[in-house]
Amino acid sequence: MNQTAPKALRLHIGIFGRTNAGKSSLLNFISGQSTAITSPIPGTTTDVVSKPMELLPIGPVVFLDTAGLNDSSALGAARLGKTFGVFDQADVLTLVTEAGQWDEAEQYIANEAKRRKVPLIIIINKCDLKAPSPEFKTMVAAESSGMVIETVASDHNLRDQFLNEYKQALIQCCPDDFLKPPPLIGDLIKPGETVIMLVPIDLQAPKGRIILPQVQVLRDGLDNSNIVITVKETEYQTALKNLKNAPALTVCDSQVVDLMVRETPPEIVCTTFSILFARLKGNMELMAAGAAAIGKLKKNGGRVLIAEACTHHATEDDIGRVKIPRLLRRFTGREDLTVDVYAGTDYPADLSGYDLVVHCGGCMFNRRAILSRIQLAASSGVAITNYGMCISFCHGVLDRVLSPFPDALAAYHNACR
Repeated sequence: MNQTAPKALRLHIGIFGRTNAGKSSLLNFISGQSTAITSPIPGTTTDVVSKPMELLPIGPVVFLDTAGLNDSSALGAARLGKTFGVFDQADVLTLVTEAGQWDEAEQYIANEAKRRKVPLIIIINKCDLKAPSPEFKTMVAAESSGMVIETVASDHNLRDQFLNEYKQALIQCCPDDFLKPPPLIGDLIKPGETVIMLVPIDLQAPKGRIILPQVQVLRDGLDNSNIVITVKETEYQTALKNLKNAPALTVCDSQVVDLMVRETPPEIVCTTFSILFARLKGNMELMAAGAAAIGKLKKNGGRVLIAEACTHHATEDDIGRVKIPRLLRRFTGREDLTVDVYAGTDYPADLSGYDLVVHCGGCMFNRRAILSRIQLAASSGVAITNYGMCISFCHGVLDRVLSPFPDALAAYHNACR
């Protein structure tokens, strides 16, 4: 967990609500720790409680738990002064309320969010005691652009479901600066070291140019002052022999991953363009874990969604429509495997009927869009991986190409147990 990021670099999330709405319980619910003192006595939170934590896939955040908006105690005015000061710090506001509970205090927070143009997420807590009416849900949704979550912050059986929904809301609304992608290869090798890129030229290679992920890795290497050598897979061995010093990294198109792994000495780190994009655009650990679900298809069969970010003209051996479905059926031995393909912005709102989502690298989407799709799958309890991880898994080489990323490799191994 990253606790070293300065507060100024963290997403600041203010937690507001009246006394005993469950603000401190919610903070403990999110963190999984007893961060804030909870009590049925109004006014237990006497000062702003600051809790830094890592909230993947968003990154480093700091929660600011405030005193109750209707604190009428002797120190209430001083506490509320500090509570209102959080408005000046918060990038996102979270308002905790209960079913049917909405008056001047809650409306003040909603109005302040609109005035400051700060995103607002409304949590309807204690739904075990009273379920919100349809009219109440419609009203609060109008105050928060539809970002409303129902939960019971005292029931830790609901924690995973809540966190998935809450992260989804944060991904949708947090400022772009907090969704900055990591480098592609700039943190994997040092300036001056060599990277070899294996770029097959086949039916899907655009005439006269190379595809965007390959261009972006090339540029990232140049920006990092790396020596970048680009070859077809047929010239890979020649390139290795011609080098005085071994490359620090080899990156290949997933369609030749088995060849790359077979021909790359074990001391040379290697991965694929698609796996690099799993980190650049999404949640690499979750996608690595999702690849393990392919093994379960052997026994049970099931339904797979292939998701493409672009709407290119499909070739006769298209990777998403032809190659990956064929590879999955061959690996699982299940000709009855149902495979649906969605392209561009077409994407089902309900993923519950699927056993696995296999997403493209997402080079045509921004990071927010891919993270939203990943989080939707997590909320639906559906495994999600991407093209490169799927292909590498089916070829039995995922361990090797995940080796530059220990956290993702560990997530994959844990999911395989």
